[in-house]
Amino acid sequence: MKRQPSIDIVRGIVMIIMALDHVRDLMHVDSITQSPTDLSTTSPLLFFTRFITHLCAPTFIFLAGTSVYLSLQNKNNLAETRAFLFKRGLWLLLLEFTVVNFGLFFDIGFHSLLFEVIAAIGFGFIVLSFLLKIRTQTLSIIGLLILFFHNLLPLIPFAENSVLKAVLAPLFSPVVFPFSGRAFIMGYPPIPWLGIMLVGFATGKFFVLAEEKRKKLFIKIGLSALTLFTIIRFVNIYGDPALWTTQKDAVFTFLSFMNVTKYPPSLLFCLVTLGIMFLLLAFAENFSNRIQKVTLVYGKVPLFYFVIHFYIIHILTLVMLFAQGFSFSQFEFTTGTFGRPKDIESGFPIWTVYLIWIFVLALLYKPCKWFGKHKAENQHWWLKYI
Repeated sequence: MKRQPSIDIVRGIVMIIMALDHVRDLMHVDSITQSPTDLSTTSPLLFFTRFITHLCAPTFIFLAGTSVYLSLQNKNNLAETRAFLFKRGLWLLLLEFTVVNFGLFFDIGFHSLLFEVIAAIGFGFIVLSFLLKIRTQTLSIIGLLILFFHNLLPLIPFAENSVLKAVLAPLFSPVVFPFSGRAFIMGYPPIPWLGIMLVGFATGKFFVLAEEKRKKLFIKIGLSALTLFTIIRFVNIYGDPALWTTQKDAVFTFLSFMNVTKYPPSLLFCLVTLGIMFLLLAFAENFSNRIQKVTLVYGKVPLFYFVIHFYIIHILTLVMLFAQGFSFSQFEFTTGTFGRPKDIESGFPIWTVYLIWIFVLALLYKPCKWFGKHKAENQHWWLKYI
């Protein structure tokens, strides 16, 4: 089975968008003090700058599962795939808590250990390595059950100090564990994200279909997911812990309707983001040659891009602080503010964030193109892990 360009194109699209989110996180003037989805303080542009980046994590994790399925079909060797998947999962967990966490915070003392998307993929790979013997259809059902019903967990009346609650909470919802003056932050509760990966794995079988048939199927799935999102969201009873409400005008009421929960990924969050992803997969190979060429450069080297882009953005953040008159002694690396002083205004307006985002993408283009070529032309074992 040949490599599927639509997967790399869509992965490249969401990775391009992801850089915008991280530039905003580290460099926007209000990112330290305000949430872009807080309707009392946000603007439509800022809200949708954040909303569009909701596509990134679920698409990234879904396609990671799809790639596992396609790799298993290519190798036709269950034992080898299982061993590689387990080792790669451990490697991603190690990478998250060292290289990625340092790139995010630049805190040599690692006062915040953040379990985010790379760790969620690593966890998913490890679990999936033990599930490969299970029928694909069964894994699909398990994944869908997780997506549709994990929002019910907070409704279960556990005793406040129950052991079961203490065990389940970090698997299903964000939790902070303080220890020795530090904090372990479960930003991406692994079970809901595992559900996305399992559905992605099961979807891999559709890539054996002829292109036109696959396109029609993905359009149908994408539109069905978006329709289901609209119906459930309109009913406003289940599917997301944050219900929508009438706001000061029609625009902000629409923002409230679209303001779905990512931490953990609610059913409605999954329906709207994965619905859009399926439509992108359906039309990816119909995009212009220029768009395909650019997105493939980033989409073929996702982990390389992910790690490098954090360091570039964070270095630019420090340059910004120096340019705005701060001295190194004012930088705060242990408080989770990426070096920015907590109580003094810093950062750029949203239009500057967009310009820096484009600059970051331009800086990354040549290195990603080089590494993609190097990876394709060499068979070194370690390249499989990057």
